Amino acid sequence: MKNNPQALEQNPRRTFFKKGLTGVAGTCVGTVLSIPAVSNSLAAESVSKSITDDGKDATKILARYALSTRYEDLPTAVIKQTQRALVNFVGVTVGSSRHPAVNIAVDSLSPVSGSKQATILGRRERFDILNATFINGVASHVFDFDDTHLLTNVHCSGPVASALLAYSEIKPISGREFMNAFYLGIELMCRLSNSIAPNHADIGWHVSGLATLGVAAAIGRLMQLSEQQMIWALGLAASQPVGFRDSFGSMNKSFNPGRAASNGLFAALLAQKNFTSSDQMIEARVGWANAVSTKHDYHELLDGLGVRFETLKNTYKPFACGVVIHPALDAAIQLKNEYNLRPEQIKAVHLRANPMVLELTGKRTPKTGLEGKFSVYHSVAIALLEGRAGERQYSDEAVQRSDILTLREKIEIEIDPKIPKQSGELSITTENGQVLTKTIENALGSLENPMSDAQLDAKFKDLLIGVLPQSKSDNLLRATWHMDQLDRASTLARLTHS
Repeated sequence: MKNNPQALEQNPRRTFFKKGLTGVAGTCVGTVLSIPAVSNSLAAESVSKSITDDGKDATKILARYALSTRYEDLPTAVIKQTQRALVNFVGVTVGSSRHPAVNIAVDSLSPVSGSKQATILGRRERFDILNATFINGVASHVFDFDDTHLLTNVHCSGPVASALLAYSEIKPISGREFMNAFYLGIELMCRLSNSIAPNHADIGWHVSGLATLGVAAAIGRLMQLSEQQMIWALGLAASQPVGFRDSFGSMNKSFNPGRAASNGLFAALLAQKNFTSSDQMIEARVGWANAVSTKHDYHELLDGLGVRFETLKNTYKPFACGVVIHPALDAAIQLKNEYNLRPEQIKAVHLRANPMVLELTGKRTPKTGLEGKFSVYHSVAIALLEGRAGERQYSDEAVQRSDILTLREKIEIEIDPKIPKQSGELSITTENGQVLTKTIENALGSLENPMSDAQLDAKFKDLLIGVLPQSKSDNLLRATWHMDQLDRASTLARLTHS
């Protein structure tokens, strides 16, 4: 069975709960939990439910899954989604490599970076792997254009890929090994986020800053840690959560996944040399889950490992802003194009939206481009004026334009709790009294209406304009899609600069 979802369902020979007792290369590692063999995925679910009601041994279970996952046993759809995640990551990260936040990080850390081990994507500077991981993690998120697991709004790829690429430049890692670890980090990040959402956000945590555990698991897999070392790596990673929601609209927001990436790598490096931690850091009464949230659903975390893939629920943004604004942008762009609207024709704009729109993106008077990404008012205004909402529509200059300021004063928001996050309704009243309405059930970029591969390619190429010549951009795009065929994963990092 190779990359066949149907065969996997019929004969889950690599389902973790059936056959998760060995470490890498089939070698028994550490203490094994007693989990009965099962004959199908439903039985695996049943067994998992019997042992995960209170999260018992969650840290050990995740450690074993991290060590037993094999790329050749992943369904084709999961591999495809992991490839899409990498394409989106590389495009966004290289595209943002000249952003002021990245420039500041490079200037600040250059004097204290002890070596030139790893690439800053899109640039010629090289840093030690911890600082390179941090800077690339910042770059992956500063455009707010990265992948999004819509159930929790966690941005998975940036922290994991940033750490993996840096590590691949000091150790010989194949593209296939990279992609296996990349999948693993994304999957665990999604599951960990599911297990604490949405209560973690209610007490202030930025979920992408909690990505440290997924990074540690991914790096630990490449290091071929023992089971005990992997448990310690997860424990050390769990001890380093970072990031609060009040940072949204500032450079600090991109700091959070950047720091989560370097913290996860830091944890794995220490564990590799037997720096110890608790064996139950995730689930302990005074451990990670209880510290970062008032809700803990261990079934979301542990059930169906190797059978149910949260990676398949990852999505990609067509617009460079908070994902809750996307239905409004989709509607605004469609109305502009359908009616060839000009700003002088617009008398009033009315948006019916999910409550998260104002909670996360209610900045009425943004002063910077980063704040504009969290302003539904700016976003709708510029979409109506330009028919786009890419990175160029969120510059510092754009949020101060007089035509934008005039139009956003005409926008009013009506909150309706019955409207899902991926939906919305936009109505425009024209100066001659006509009312134009567009209802969006599933915004472009949602699970129900995903971006196509061609749209991801177009996004990638657009982001790299001015960073790489077109021929090099095309070469990088091809290599990214075929990362699992590269002999050395580090080749990809070196293709990102001119």
